Amino acid sequence: MADEPVQLLDFDDLDGWAVDDHSAALSVFRNTCRDLDGSDWQALCRVAETAPDARTFFELFFRPVLIGGEDPALFTGYFEPELSGSRTRTSRYRFPVYRMPPEASGRWLSREQIEESRVLEGRGLEIAWVDDAVELFFLQIQGSGRISLAGGGVIRVGYAGRNGHEYRSVGQELVRRGVYQAHQVSAQIIQAWVRRNPTAGRDLLHHNPSYVFFREVDITDPALGPLGAMNRNITPHRTIAVDPDYTPLGAPVWIEKGGDGPIHRLMIAQDTGGAIQGPQRADIFFGYGDEAGEAAGVIRDPGRMVVLLPIERAYQLIPDA
Repeated sequence: MADEPVQLLDFDDLDGWAVDDHSAALSVFRNTCRDLDGSDWQALCRVAETAPDARTFFELFFRPVLIGGEDPALFTGYFEPELSGSRTRTSRYRFPVYRMPPEASGRWLSREQIEESRVLEGRGLEIAWVDDAVELFFLQIQGSGRISLAGGGVIRVGYAGRNGHEYRSVGQELVRRGVYQAHQVSAQIIQAWVRRNPTAGRDLLHHNPSYVFFREVDITDPALGPLGAMNRNITPHRTIAVDPDYTPLGAPVWIEKGGDGPIHRLMIAQDTGGAIQGPQRADIFFGYGDEAGEAAGVIRDPGRMVVLLPIERAYQLIPDA
């Protein structure tokens, strides 16, 4: 963070702050505030748990900090997909959802090498099998999801680790190849193109060498969101994924997303993602299922994000403040 410009703002500088539902944000903040490091954070968590007036709480104990200067933020969306699957392999359900093998720590085989060598087959690492390779790819992009089982019931899988390769965008690769222009690319467009072009589509998916492994997660309440990076349930429209090198996990973050369907709202940074890098980069969690996927898949908008930090911590970032 030392190389990034830092600016202290006032709450009056946050467009739409006065009309947000601060109580909703405070409720989500309480879900993970106990896991924040630092005596200042823990003191604020204890205050938050006394159910104070929400807007007063944030304005009294925090200061808005803009990290990264005036360069526009990039907002995208993510969701919890729901796939069709089976506990056993069948002619329909033949694409495995794998647990993490012990040898995959550090940099390991690429996506293409894993899939083409079949190195994981027959080792009892399969959590389930699903019926669509493209949806499985996007399950890995999202990092968590639900699998509706053919025999009845639902299981939830969460992120367990990856193969150590950096994420590479297949959407950007389609643009580079001249297939689409940047404004045309969405998750739905990519899925449709891969299905229309199975051979070239498989090659496109291999462009992303990163491969995600999963673990099975108990569903105590189907209404709750998946577990985020803080190992707590995340909340649709109030949780964002951030780069923890710049934004502390668990911190409140004010976002001003432009584009179609602008969003000006206090969110809580409760998740991370391989493609989420930099101080002005965030992924907005939209919920689970097809409707959430359609909404999340078209989000690629500019704007601004401002992290709310405890007062003393905020002033420590400002030289001569």
